[in-house]
Amino acid sequence: MAKQDRAIRTRQAILEAAAAVFDERGYDAAKLSDILELAQVTKGALYFHFESKEDLANAVIEAQVSAAPEPRPQVSKLQEFVDIGMIFAHRLTHDGLLRGSVRLTLDQGGHELNRGGPYREWTELNLKVLEEAKARGELLPHADPAEVAPLVVGSYAGLNLMSQALGSGRSDMERWASVLYRHVLPSIAVPAVLAMLDMEPGRGERALGGA
Repeated sequence: MAKQDRAIRTRQAILEAAAAVFDERGYDAAKLSDILELAQVTKGALYFHFESKEDLANAVIEAQVSAAPEPRPQVSKLQEFVDIGMIFAHRLTHDGLLRGSVRLTLDQGGHELNRGGPYREWTELNLKVLEEAKARGELLPHADPAEVAPLVVGSYAGLNLMSQALGSGRSDMERWASVLYRHVLPSIAVPAVLAMLDMEPGRGERALGGA
């Protein structure tokens, strides 16, 4: 059991180190030697868990959704929909693994990587919650979850790119996420539900804390 726990910790250390290097330099410029140094593991340990740099990068990408905390149940499904995005924006400020994963999905290098996975998974997650909101009568009659879900996921990708281009280090992502929801939700939410939604900056941290 101790050996298994050590292997799990080693794999996680490699993932987090790789994410940090990928986030800083992008896929093409990232070197395995730098990842090894940051993770403080041997080359043998790395290759025990990952076959190649591509395999390691894909594992970082896959962690974007698989390692994401689930939003706490709320009275309104639309609040859960908002929380998915606000938690994501909040985590970008302190979760290195998420930042590295996002950098890889937006990076133009490494064409062999499976970048589409997180987009599909985030879309499916948002679609599921929106369909539940629709079934509960929380959405306006014209609102189509199959259109709203990819629209919001794509908007996040664009906001991430803009934040990086402007050099803000994603520190403004929560504010922009709040702006996005404040413009989108009035066009799809029933007014009585809309009035109860918390879309303000800081909602991600509050949602994680159960507030």
